[in-house]
Amino acid sequence: MVRQWPDPQISRWEVSTIDHSILLERLQQHWEYLGVDADRAHEMYHDDAVLEFPQSGERFEGLVNFREWRRQYPADLRFRVRRMTARENLAVVECSISYNGGPWQYGVQLLEFRDDKVARERIYVMDGWAAPEWRAPWRARTRAE
Repeated sequence: MVRQWPDPQISRWEVSTIDHSILLERLQQHWEYLGVDADRAHEMYHDDAVLEFPQSGERFEGLVNFREWRRQYPADLRFRVRRMTARENLAVVECSISYNGGPWQYGVQLLEFRDDKVARERIYVMDGWAAPEWRAPWRARTRAE
């Protein structure tokens, strides 16, 4: 199967299924070393990987660029990984992030793998909100994880 992108600037590649244990091991290493050892945290990326932030419209092309951007990041970051889900060559990481000890924000990381490394990552970060009361009759008593 050939992956086709709606954006013609994004390359296409053959899709092959990666061993999920390898994929999850790479993700765990990334989160373990993120903010501690940039080189180890970024071993899971291809050199030509792309990192995108759709909310700000930013796109970083090439591992060298976004690894250095992360090294220079001016805030103290704290992370909580809530869940990692992997299917074929796509991993979804649900997390929370705090900037400079501020309130926790929710994040989602979409990682597309080519062979055994990340070729494209998209990150979304957003504030939480109070659930509207009108939905109470239908929601479960147990809070979402």
